[in-house]
Amino acid sequence: QVQLVESGGGLVQPGGSLRLSCAASGSIFSIYAMGWYRQAPGKQREWVAQITSGGRINYADSVKGRFTISRDNARNTVYLQMNSLKPEDTAVYYCKQIGTSTWGQGTQVTVSS
Repeated sequence: QVQLVESGGGLVQPGGSLRLSCAASGSIFSIYAMGWYRQAPGKQREWVAQITSGGRINYADSVKGRFTISRDNARNTVYLQMNSLKPEDTAVYYCKQIGTSTWGQGTQVTVSS
């Protein structure tokens, strides 16, 4: 059974940067599209970005130009580079193996001065 483990969250000031990682095990990582989602307190979980097995990428409008998703199939890992962070980016960030019901446990990102 596939497992996803996120890391890299933390507290950062507005305008700062963080890089999230999601390591996958237990499946053929390279054949799946991978996505990042986030859930802020009191809000529904929302889609942030996605990268297909072929490298095609899409972003939510709210993060376009600030966030970059990438993957390293040799390391079974997907990344989310987050720049120019805003307080409204505060949320628990989750990675997901697209097309399956598998989620990671989440990593907290807090943007505050």
